[in-house]
Amino acid sequence: MKFAVGSLVKARGREWVVLPESEDNLVVLRPLGGTEDEVTGICLSLEKVEQAQFDLPNPAQVGDYRSCRLLRDAVRLGFRSSAGPFRSFARIAVEPRPYQLVPLLMALKLDPVRILIADDVGIGKTVEACLIARELLDRGEVQRLAVLCPPHLAEQWQAELREKFHIEAELVLSSTALRLEKNCGFGQSLFDVYPYVVVSTDFIKSDRRRDEFLRTCPELVIVDEAHTFAHAEHGRGSRHQRYQLLKGLSESPDRHLILVTATPHSGKEDAFRSLLSFLNKDFINLPDSLLGKENEQYRRRLAAHFVQRRRADIRHYMQTETPFPERQEAEETYHLSDDYKKLFERVLRYARETVKHLDNQSHRQRVRWWSALALLRSLASSPAAAAATLRNRAAAAESETVEEADEIGRRTVLDMDLDEAADGTDIIPGSDPGEETEEDKRIRRQLLEMARAAEKLYGKKDNKLNKAVKLIRELLDDGYRPIVFCRFIPTAEYLADQLRKQLPQDVDVAVVTGNVPHGEREERILKLAESPRRVLVVTDCLSEGINLQNYFDAVFHYDLSWNPTRHEQREGRVDRYGQLKKKVRVLTYYGINNQIDGIVLDVLIRKHKKIRNSLGISVPVPVDANSVAEAIFEGLLLKEQKITEYVQLTLDFGDYLTPTKEELFSKWDEVSVREKRSRTMFAQESIKVDEVARELKAMRDAIGSGVDVEWFVKEAFRSCGAVVQGSDTVCFDLSETPASLRDLMGHVNKITARFQPPVEDTVLYLSRTHPVVENLASYIMNTALDPLVKAPARRCGVIRTSRVDRRTTVLLARFRYHIITKRGGREIPLLAEDCRLLAFSGSPRKAQWLDANVAEALLQAQPDANVDPDQASEFLSRVIEDIDVLRPHLDEVARQKGRELLEAHRRVRTASRQKGVTYSIVPQLPPDLLGIYIYLPKI
Repeated sequence: MKFAVGSLVKARGREWVVLPESEDNLVVLRPLGGTEDEVTGICLSLEKVEQAQFDLPNPAQVGDYRSCRLLRDAVRLGFRSSAGPFRSFARIAVEPRPYQLVPLLMALKLDPVRILIADDVGIGKTVEACLIARELLDRGEVQRLAVLCPPHLAEQWQAELREKFHIEAELVLSSTALRLEKNCGFGQSLFDVYPYVVVSTDFIKSDRRRDEFLRTCPELVIVDEAHTFAHAEHGRGSRHQRYQLLKGLSESPDRHLILVTATPHSGKEDAFRSLLSFLNKDFINLPDSLLGKENEQYRRRLAAHFVQRRRADIRHYMQTETPFPERQEAEETYHLSDDYKKLFERVLRYARETVKHLDNQSHRQRVRWWSALALLRSLASSPAAAAATLRNRAAAAESETVEEADEIGRRTVLDMDLDEAADGTDIIPGSDPGEETEEDKRIRRQLLEMARAAEKLYGKKDNKLNKAVKLIRELLDDGYRPIVFCRFIPTAEYLADQLRKQLPQDVDVAVVTGNVPHGEREERILKLAESPRRVLVVTDCLSEGINLQNYFDAVFHYDLSWNPTRHEQREGRVDRYGQLKKKVRVLTYYGINNQIDGIVLDVLIRKHKKIRNSLGISVPVPVDANSVAEAIFEGLLLKEQKITEYVQLTLDFGDYLTPTKEELFSKWDEVSVREKRSRTMFAQESIKVDEVARELKAMRDAIGSGVDVEWFVKEAFRSCGAVVQGSDTVCFDLSETPASLRDLMGHVNKITARFQPPVEDTVLYLSRTHPVVENLASYIMNTALDPLVKAPARRCGVIRTSRVDRRTTVLLARFRYHIITKRGGREIPLLAEDCRLLAFSGSPRKAQWLDANVAEALLQAQPDANVDPDQASEFLSRVIEDIDVLRPHLDEVARQKGRELLEAHRRVRTASRQKGVTYSIVPQLPPDLLGIYIYLPKI
């Protein structure tokens, strides 16, 4: 290639920087001081491009004391290929918390990267995984990325990649694949055409799709909800397909895998070992216990690939406070009305009569079993759900075998993990067996009579509804914005309708269920978020996926889940990092005399919460939660015992619950202790705090921290004539700023923003890559380089200050480096940019070079006296006249910084040395002298 990466060229009447994507006859350029949006390509055979030299400052154009810092920060904020230890941090729209660097440092010590991130819910595993992906992409080690996730999480991943990491990924779902494949050529896969994809696991796990994916899969794969890919005890069905998919991906020796899950273990040792085997096939043979000195070698090997931390482990990491909300939990109860109770007892008698011959395992009997269970569950939910269930054909009636009936029944009646179940788990399961025998016709008449009785309970006779309305009103009056979780679609729609009628008119109520298309769900939520007082009624279609901490701060469990993990998932929508409220509320709501809720609460939910509150971690039921639920209700239905109050719900389940309640609790406690020990063992104390601190400081020095962004935006807008008001939340009035700046801001006159999360939905979060910051930095830089414009930041300045006792000159220099990585016979060109302050005292010919900290400190200097403009120009002219005397030192600094950059580049990617990967760095000389600023002692 004719021009080196990072070199300065002139074309089309302006200066440009050569980018790594350039080829022999095509040079890819970014304007000097421009943004990524202005990158262009020029064909050398069609247009003239020539080497350029950066002009020196004009001594006649003198700026004020803020010019140096404004210009320095504008340059640094404009970098997208910074010279810190990480290649990616100038490209991301989030400033990582210090603890989030730990998985990144771990990953960069591995080649290929094989890491399991198992941090607790709400800590930011998505950010941690995306940091690794962005870094590998920007280092040129991978060109393609795939995220495997459940379909209901696909849009969330796509948004995270786009908004925080500037990666535009295509969604590969059953609904989008055909459209994407239309752009493929003969023999091409869509994974050949689209480099970044978010793929539905349900879509890609089938045998036909899996084989195509394994053949054309990207080099880097992130696997969300990775625990669902572990080997199942019974090798069949969806879980087995997922296991085969990930097993096939892991067999490629060079593929990078990032596995993400909050529940890697769940008490199932074999499944956990199979998950670890994707990281390293030898991990399948790890000892049963990793405790003791004799197993230290195994712990160290596993710790290189496995990080698992609780909130307590990272809340005060590196003396940086990570604010998580305090969860205030409470329980509220209701009594069924007399009419509702009579219907409940009637339904219970019917259900017991229907299943009294349960030992008969015929297909017909299993359909009746699931129909009875569906009826009890829906009646406990709401009269609307009960009426719909009583009128609808049983879902299991569509089956043809006992196994198929059980599979449909579990999916529609129980609470399977969301990643195990397809969309539609909130639909009414139905209770009509669907046969046409005389007995079935009699049953159908009986069901319709009970359906009419249920419909008469709407409204005033529904005590569950009436007390819930009162409790929700109290939450609203206390300033909370609740999410109300229901089990079935009719319940959610019935409750939302009643809330609209009974709550004050200034309260907006929206409902989101499985009936609402994925694309419309977020639209409804964003529209609801415009209302100050709001209630969102949802089913479990939203218990994972869209993070809602910006819009809501309370969770109301209107219906209990029969899977306690689902409660944790619901509460995790608001109880996570980024929540605006210091306290979030969780209300668990149950019926005292409805024969259902008390048992679930006693056996499953309270035990789950007790473990979480005691150990600080959520531990799933150590056996199949649905099997426990089935056993519980088998015991309820087959015992001829009338249950009227919760105090009577401490049943002896006998043979129905295996293990027994006591055995279950004992096993749960045992697994919880082991899980806590694991999190202590793999909280990654091996990555030393000082190592993280060193890289964090180097990164912040190179690109500027969030504090630099805040200072820059405030001062830059002020220098352009804006009115700036506020501290944490800042309002910028741009009415009096230049029209060209307002054009860059999207023609708005007012901006309200914060510089640190959490951020309300009506406020902008201004990160270094936000368009407001990026365009403002570009404006400051471009006006400084334009001699015909009155610039807010000038390239020259003379300040008289008490901060110095002799004349001191600060040079603002920009360095550009061509980083060459050689890997497997392939050269990967990278561009790195750095901006440094260099200071010397005395005249240029007798310069005494000073420590970099001196120059940095002078940026804070305030003028103590005025300097005559002619005198200022004279001082600056003398330095410019002798600039050649200073050049050798500037060049040597460029070389030295290049060596430091090379060391940092190697330091964080130690594993690459094992595979013969080499790095070299070529500084582009001479460095650009952006500014000259002279500090004179106060007279």
